[in-house]
Amino acid sequence: MTAALAPEAAKRLFDAIRVVKGAALTPGDVVTINAALAPPAPPFLDRPGDPLTYRAALELIDHEALVLEAYRDSKRIWTWGIGVTDKSGHRVERYRDNPQTVEHVLAIYIWLLRNRYIPDVLKAFDGFTLSETQFAAALSFHYNTGAILRAGWVDRVKAGDIDGARAAFMEWRKPPEIIPRREKERDLFFDGKWSHDPLVTVYPVSKPSYTPEWRGARQVDISADLARALAA
Repeated sequence: MTAALAPEAAKRLFDAIRVVKGAALTPGDVVTINAALAPPAPPFLDRPGDPLTYRAALELIDHEALVLEAYRDSKRIWTWGIGVTDKSGHRVERYRDNPQTVEHVLAIYIWLLRNRYIPDVLKAFDGFTLSETQFAAALSFHYNTGAILRAGWVDRVKAGDIDGARAAFMEWRKPPEIIPRREKERDLFFDGKWSHDPLVTVYPVSKPSYTPEWRGARQVDISADLARALAA
């Protein structure tokens, strides 16, 4: 039930709440009560004042994959590294025919997270304490959609409407190929279920089309480079 109380005490408390409510508890009720009763989580910050952890950074990379030189995505937009486009403020066509090291890709990625994306996530959840898994899921959602400040599921979470928030989260399902990612983000935010693998998929670029060469994918251990980028 909840880690905050012994099992017998937790059962008595939940039974009492059911009596007061006059109805069975919904799954959302249970999540909300557990969250309220749980003791403060130990700090998950790797650096003081910085909510970005190794696991959060790796989870997002696992959703995006990694390409060392500039390529055109499905909409013909020049993209590079870990899903980076010019909209981020970092010009990516400079990497056309100019592959970079994993270390450089990760350095730019971490810089963008800290300066372009994390501030919006923290603003969206102002007044609400995020767990590490919730923060990681919200960050991945925002990195993909850029919509954390206008997503209705955020307001539902803050209002305690967990069931409604969970359903609203999956309204962000276009294009269809994004659905598996959104499901993983949903499960991470609401169920604390990580999905990343220690290895990251790296794709070469096929030319002259400048599209990712899917058959050339390889698995790479980026743990040391990612740790250095986070510590910089």
